[in-house]
Amino acid sequence: MKNRIDSEAAMLIALSSKPWYSRVPTYLSLSGPGWLQGAMTLGGGSAVTSLTIGALYGYEFLWVQPVAMLIGCVMLFALSYQTLHTQTSPFESMKKHVNRPIAYSWALAAFASSIIWGFAHYPLSAAMLEEIIVVSTGFSVDHNKHGLRNVYLLILAIAVWALCGFTAWNYGKRTGGDTQSRSGKVNTIVIFETGIKVLSALVIVAFLWVVVSASLKGKVDWGAVLTGYIPSSLPDDAQGVTILMAALGSAVGINMTFIYGFTLLHKKWTPAHVTLSRYDIGVGLVVPYILVTGLISIAAAGAFFDSGSDIQGRVSATEAGTMFMSAGLGELTSRLIFAFGILGMAVGSLVMHMLCCGSAAAAMFKWKEGSLKYKLALLAPTPAVLGIFFWASMGPYVVLPTAAICGFLLPVAYIGWAILHNRPNYLGSAMPKGLKRHLFNLAMAVCIVTVFASVSYSVWVNLA
Repeated sequence: MKNRIDSEAAMLIALSSKPWYSRVPTYLSLSGPGWLQGAMTLGGGSAVTSLTIGALYGYEFLWVQPVAMLIGCVMLFALSYQTLHTQTSPFESMKKHVNRPIAYSWALAAFASSIIWGFAHYPLSAAMLEEIIVVSTGFSVDHNKHGLRNVYLLILAIAVWALCGFTAWNYGKRTGGDTQSRSGKVNTIVIFETGIKVLSALVIVAFLWVVVSASLKGKVDWGAVLTGYIPSSLPDDAQGVTILMAALGSAVGINMTFIYGFTLLHKKWTPAHVTLSRYDIGVGLVVPYILVTGLISIAAAGAFFDSGSDIQGRVSATEAGTMFMSAGLGELTSRLIFAFGILGMAVGSLVMHMLCCGSAAAAMFKWKEGSLKYKLALLAPTPAVLGIFFWASMGPYVVLPTAAICGFLLPVAYIGWAILHNRPNYLGSAMPKGLKRHLFNLAMAVCIVTVFASVSYSVWVNLA
C-alpha cells in the first residue's frame, strides 16, 4: 500500500506541471471521496427541492442550486487541504485545536441526522421500488388495503436496507483478486467508489432521458433554460425566499462534512493529493449535483409550470411520476425511468448515512474502524425502515428541530475550520500565505454568513 501511495504521489507531482486538461483523465481515474459526497447530498431532499423550484417558478431559479453547491465547496476545499496536510481526522483536529464540546456536538449531530433522514428515505425508496415493479411487471397491491400495502412497502424497504447494509458493511474490506497488490488483495473502497460512480452516471442518464423525452414533446424552452442559469432575479414571495434560503443552506449537510475527512484518510491520500482532491470534488460532487438537480427542475418546469395544474407547496417525489404522465409524457419515461433515478439517489444517500454513523461512533468512542463495534454502528439507521409507518406523522415534529440543530452547528463547524486554516501551530509551513490566504478567508466568510443566514431564516419562517 505504501509503495502504491508513494508512486501515486510522485506521479501527481509530475502531473502538476502539465495543463489542467491533460490532468483530467488521471484525476478522474483516481477520484473517489468526492463521488461519495455527491451520493450523500443527492437524496430525497434534493429531489423535492428541485421539483419544487421547477414546478412553481419555471426556469427562473435554475441558478440557485449550482450557486449553493459552489459556496459549500469552499469549506470542503478547506477541509481537504487541512486533512491531507495534517493526516488527522477533522474531528480530532476540531477536538484538539478548537473546542472539544463543539467537536462532539458536530459528531453527534452527524450521527443523529443520518438516522433521522433515513426515516424519510426508506419510504421514498420503497415507493419508487413499488412504482418500478408495477410498471415493469404489472404486480401491485390495492392502495385501499392500507395495512396490506404498508406491509408490502416495509418488505421493499427492508430489501433496500439489506442492499445498503451489505454495501456499507463491506466498505474498506479486503478481498482477493488484485494482481497489483503484494498481498493479493484489493481494498473494496475502490469497488465501492466505482459503484457510486456508476450509480451517479445512471441517475444522470435517467433524468436526462426524462428531459429529452419532454423536449421532444415540445415541453422544454431551452432559451429560458440557458437564461435561468444566470442569476438575474430573486424571489419576491415568501415561499420563493424560503426555497432559496433552504437550498443555500442544505447543499452541503453536516453529515457530509463529517464523513468527508474520513473518506480522504481511507484513501491514504497525502499532501501531494490536494489538487486531486479539488478536482475530485468538482467531478464527483459539483458536476453530478448540478446536472441532476438541474435536469429534475427543467423536467418539472416543462411539465408543470404555468400549465394550469393546481400545484400547492412542495411537489412530492412519490407523486411526480404520475404528474409527469398526466402532463403528456409516456408511462415508461414518467413512471419507470423517473422512479429509477429517484431510487438511485435515495440508495446512494442511505449507504452514506450508514458510513457516517459508523465513522461518527468510532470517532466519539475511539473504536477502530473495521471493528465489530464500528460495523454495528453502521447499522444504527436500521430502525428508519419503520418510516414506512411513522414518517407521515413524525416528520412534521422532527424535521424542524433536526434541521435547526444541524443547521446552526454547520456554520459553527465552518468557523472552526476557518480558525484552523489560519493557525500556524496546526498547519505549520502548509498554512496559506499572502493574497491567497486573504482571498480564501473572504470566501470562507461568505460561506459562513450565507449558511447562517439561510438557517436562521428557515427556522424563523417555520416557527412563524
